[in-house]
Amino acid sequence: MKKAIVIGATGMVGTQLIQLLIENEDYSDIISLVRHTSGIKSPKLTEQLIDFDKPETWSKAVKGNVLFSTLGTTLAQAKTKESQYKVDFTYQYTVAKIAAENGVQHYVLVSAAGANSKSKAFYMKIKGELETAVQALPFKVISILRPGQLNGFRDQKRSGEIVGLAIMKILNSIGLFKRYRPILANKVAKAMIIAAEEKHSSTYTLDEIFNLAE
Repeated sequence: MKKAIVIGATGMVGTQLIQLLIENEDYSDIISLVRHTSGIKSPKLTEQLIDFDKPETWSKAVKGNVLFSTLGTTLAQAKTKESQYKVDFTYQYTVAKIAAENGVQHYVLVSAAGANSKSKAFYMKIKGELETAVQALPFKVISILRPGQLNGFRDQKRSGEIVGLAIMKILNSIGLFKRYRPILANKVAKAMIIAAEEKHSSTYTLDEIFNLAE
């Protein structure tokens, strides 16, 4: 029986991940570090409301077998690049570093197709920098998933995302940008749980994520 730690549990992938972990008999405990409650109830689930800027108040809770990281935001939500960087890099790296120091063995991260620390695109650059940084941490196994555009239900509607999905589907239909094609959040969550069973570190492309989920 394993204990999971989750950050980003109120997002599109995180919500699906929590539900799947609750249903999964391999996990007896789920610790969800959140800024506001998800509303999900289960005897297996413990939600800890935290301030990511004050790790000294929650670092002792980051203990278990697997850390699942689905945390992320957009520039539209964050308002500034500095705020987006704090969520997409600083907060994620801080939790990962603490988890590694606390003896967590496996780290599963949702990154993005096209992640590259040298990219001129700000979002891809952040994702690439995070991948590079966490791979230097002393986890036994690190699983990095690079999905394309996420598709699924959100509590907060993102008009730009809806338009982007429509455009991407059209481009995919004529054979363009296949590596960025949309993927359902539930499939990414399924793939994360399967990846957490692997014994060796891997970076999964979009096609590999689809295969894992199947």
